[in-house]
Amino acid sequence: MTWRGATQPIDRLYGSLPYILPMSAAVIFGSALFQQVPFLVYPFFPFIWVFANVLNFPVIPQIGISGEFVIFMCLFFFVIRSARINHFIRFNAMQAILLQIVLFIVQILLRFLGQILTGIPSVTFLFEILANTIFLGMTAACVYCVFQSVMGRYAEIPAISDAAYSQVPR
Repeated sequence: MTWRGATQPIDRLYGSLPYILPMSAAVIFGSALFQQVPFLVYPFFPFIWVFANVLNFPVIPQIGISGEFVIFMCLFFFVIRSARINHFIRFNAMQAILLQIVLFIVQILLRFLGQILTGIPSVTFLFEILANTIFLGMTAACVYCVFQSVMGRYAEIPAISDAAYSQVPR
């Protein structure tokens, strides 16, 4: 949907950068897959590095504020809410934040399920399947969004794109 405005090449680059955040957060779900297929870790190594060294960096450890929270808030307040930045970049930043929120909710649900289902045989296998599915789904969504951004088009993910568009001021 390029009718929302024209995009310059630099806007396309900046529009694809926020997807580093959800892709880096998704690598924890790929750990079982990385153990099963060891050479698969190489293309995801930059995201693993960002997850380990930036997102999990304790900014204020006393109250649990990490680098992920700081990046999240900076993107929201300084990029999405800034009218001086192109709508294309703000939309992609908001969509990346929403993908990150989806990952966060899924992570909480999996922890809750793990506490409920402890002691049941083959639960580990079930969680590996769920984690692999989440990882592959988020990888596909991020690759699709980055490809659409590089092409200068708005990535349309059902429900998430609508929510992102409604949250980004014009």
